Amino acid sequence: MRSRIPQTPKPTEAELGILNVLWQHGPMTVRELHEAHYRDDGTGYTTSLKMLQIMHAKGLVERDDSQRAHVYRAVISKESNQQRFLSDMVQRVFDGSPSRLVLQALGGQPHASQQELDEIRALLDSIESGRQA
Repeated sequence: MRSRIPQTPKPTEAELGILNVLWQHGPMTVRELHEAHYRDDGTGYTTSLKMLQIMHAKGLVERDDSQRAHVYRAVISKESNQQRFLSDMVQRVFDGSPSRLVLQALGGQPHASQQELDEIRALLDSIESGRQA
């Protein structure tokens, strides 16, 4: 059975950058997000505000306006967003075959670390034991 992924629009690359900041730091005001994300690239505060307003209208972030400084938080989790992008990529690039994606990823450079290989092995063991039950 597939997990249900909320039907929010796919974030653009710029929106994904903002979501990554929110996922890393948690809920933030516009000022906090601007300082964390745009501090060094010359982007203005009003751009940060406008991006968050657009993302709020699209349903990508929620806004707590109970205080003077509005606080924004991501609506979708990082994991759900990764699953959504990965599912789309598997369908569009790997003809719906997750195994082709994994084989391509593991066959490429650089090689997976021992810890990553151990995690993959544990996942495969879990999948196999579930099928044998």
